[in-house]
Order: sequence, then structure tokens, then C-alpha cells
Amino acid sequence: MKAKGKRQKVKVNSWASQQPGLECLHWRLLLRSAGCSLTFFFLLPFSFCLVSAQAQNARPPMLRDVGIEQRLNEQVPLHLTFRDENARVVRLSDYFETKPVILALVYYQCPMLCNELLNGLVSSLRVLPFDVGQQFDVVAVSFDPKEDPALARDAKTSYLKRYGHRGMPTGWHFLTGEPASIERLTQAVGFSYRYDTRTNQYAHASGIMVLTPQGKLSRYFYGIEFAPRDLRLALVEASANRIGSLTDQVLLFCYHYDPFQGKYGFIIMNVIRLCGLLFVLSVGTLIVWMWRRERWLEKIED
Repeated sequence: MKAKGKRQKVKVNSWASQQPGLECLHWRLLLRSAGCSLTFFFLLPFSFCLVSAQAQNARPPMLRDVGIEQRLNEQVPLHLTFRDENARVVRLSDYFETKPVILALVYYQCPMLCNELLNGLVSSLRVLPFDVGQQFDVVAVSFDPKEDPALARDAKTSYLKRYGHRGMPTGWHFLTGEPASIERLTQAVGFSYRYDTRTNQYAHASGIMVLTPQGKLSRYFYGIEFAPRDLRLALVEASANRIGSLTDQVLLFCYHYDPFQGKYGFIIMNVIRLCGLLFVLSVGTLIVWMWRRERWLEKIED
């Protein structure tokens, strides 16, 4: 029975090999399948672009030109003049030169988003090992030219109270300005917004920037809540390592700023290198200890 089954199997295979039409059909199907796969992978990136474009067009017209475009390492015009919370005329350069600066573009009569942003910023600053006014400054600038220093003063009083008694009050600055200065500053940092005449409110994005003591844009963070670790590392980097500790240097070795996500991410390869270095140092220390112990025992025996 087994021999018969084998003969039938050979007979069927030999019959299939004698049908050229079936072999051609088989190869056509394979080529068609491969072609469909290649077409799919070729069109996949374009489909993502199409979806992105559709999502952009689906946004309300008021929001299409609203957002934050990163201008990393670009210089902010420090000669621009504003008025501080005491109605004094100041230049942006008055708040730079020695310390990094956290810049927040808001308007003080914002019904929700700006208040949430400043509340989230203060909550993060309260747990930092650095103090406002000592290791860095905070500058909030209103992009509403109709707001006056009285509103800025009320905002400063409120957020100083929320921050507590740490740091120096002189490290907090709440500014208002003329349309020309506001426009130059917002364009320089990539901050786009629009005024809605129907609601008498501004449509705008939410985020903060960390600048170097020389006034260059170092880091961007989006949203209304900011991880204290990210702010800490951003301030250390913006200060060119003039503030911070050895722990901060180790963290910067293990974390890297991702401009697309606006936060610091874990670098696994650097962690592996660090672990390898610690292992070599540990083994070396153990070998030295064992060698010295052996010599000490030989001296005792002698």
C-alpha cells in the first residue's frame, strides 16, 4: 500500500510539471502579489501625508495658523522694549547675561489656558532644586497689546504667592508691550496666534521656552504641565553646566532632548556604556583590593 501511494504521488507531480499553463499561472500570481506589496509600501508614506493634510484642513480656520514652530539656537532680539509690572520701560536684555531664562508667552486675561500654563509651570518650579532669581529667571510676556502693567502686577502677586517664599521676587518678571515689540518677539520664537473677534479672545498654543544667558533659544516644552526633570536638565544645559551637580551631568548623559516631542528621552546606549564603565571600575577595584590583601597576608606569614 505504501509503495502504491508513492507511485501515485510521483505520478501527480510529473503531471503537474507537464502543464506549462499552470506554472505560468503560478508565477503570475506570485508576481502580482509581490507587485501589490511593493505598491503598498511605496504609497504608505504618501497616505500618511494625505491623512496629515486632511487633518490640517479639518482644523477650524481660526486654528490653522496657530502653533509653535521651534527656532532652536536662534537669537531672540534682546533690544526690544516692554513695560514691567511697575510700568517701567525695560529691555529684554535687562533679564539676560548671567542666568538662563524661562520665557512664557501668555495674556493675563486669558480665561483658561494661560492660567493653566502658569499654574503648571509654578508647580514644577516648586520641586526643582534651583530657585527663581538665583539660578534662573522667569519672564512672562503678554501678547495682548491692550493689557497694562496693572494686570501684570496682579499676575505677579498671584504667582509669587503660589510659588512660596523660595527664591527672590526680583527673579519673576511680568511684562506688557506695544504691538511692534510683541510681534517681533513672537515671530522670533515661532509663536503664532490669532484674535477671535467673535469671542474677544486669542486662539493660541501652549508652551514655554528655555533661553541661554545670551538670549538664544535652547529648549521648547509644550502643554500646561512640565516634568520637573525636563526643566531641570534644560536649565543645566542652557547655563552651559554652570548650575547643577554631578547628578545632573549623569542625567544629561542618560537623557537626550527630543525636539519633536519637546521633552527628554532615555538613551539606552549611553546607559549601557555607563554600566560597562562602572563594571570595569568595580572589577579593577576588586583586583587591587585582592592584590593588596595578598601582599598583606604574605607579610604576616614572613
